Amino acid sequence: MKVLVAIPCFNEGLTIGSLVLKARQYADEVLVIDDGSKDLTAEIATLAGATVISHLGCLGKGAGVRDAMNYARDGGYRALVLIDGDGQHCPDEIPAVVAPILSGRADLVIGSRFLETDYDIPLYRRFGQIVLNIFTNASSDYHSTDSQSGFRALSKRALEDLELKSDGYNVESDMLSSFSSRGYTITEVPISVKYEVPHKHKKNPLTHGFGVLTNIIGTIGAKRPLTAFGTPGILIALFGLIISTWGAYRYTQTTQIPFFTISIGALLTLTGLLLITSGLILHSLMALLRNRS
Repeated sequence: MKVLVAIPCFNEGLTIGSLVLKARQYADEVLVIDDGSKDLTAEIATLAGATVISHLGCLGKGAGVRDAMNYARDGGYRALVLIDGDGQHCPDEIPAVVAPILSGRADLVIGSRFLETDYDIPLYRRFGQIVLNIFTNASSDYHSTDSQSGFRALSKRALEDLELKSDGYNVESDMLSSFSSRGYTITEVPISVKYEVPHKHKKNPLTHGFGVLTNIIGTIGAKRPLTAFGTPGILIALFGLIISTWGAYRYTQTTQIPFFTISIGALLTLTGLLLITSGLILHSLMALLRNRS
């Protein structure tokens, strides 16, 4: 079937060996992309039987995913399975994740932690995932229950056509946006997850989530300016009108002009109208460019 399992990782010497050994049961080849690790990740992966690509420095997860896609494309693999190297994912679930690809039912399969499962996921992760899901789904035509899952599979057709430019952890969101815009078939399957693993916090969860969210908002602004600018513009303008109306009502009751309240209301209303106008202009420009192309 020519299945490649790829594991982008950084400083995962404690888990990479067992992951490679388990993944080899379900793959024709296991590829480890070592993103400039300072420990023995590359050496252990090699001893466990993996092919290893090593970066001289830390280039980010996006670079690792691109390396995996290029390797799978050049090797003629029918399917590429991506799995995180920290031990959170169970390699025994690889067959379930890759099955829709091998049967021709999907071009992208996402292993979802929130689909037909009930795992002890930390509250802050649930909240962050909900926020990122909302914004990621707004940037794509597919509504995912786990847009940031690193356990996923890609078809040969997608590998031959898709190019990603992501450098960091926003690669998962960018992949969803790119796949949906090209009309690829996307589906999800339930997976398990465990959070009590070594090196579970390589990056601060708050800065990590904020960085991904910033990129997603930028994508929405580029692809759907009317949504990105118009929606908040309407909400801000309505809030400004409510404050201004309250200020006018206070004036009728006291005959004293509430300058501060009215000023804030007017400022918010003006800001909202500017956002709405910007969204309409950018939407019109994008429609014009699409028609010309």
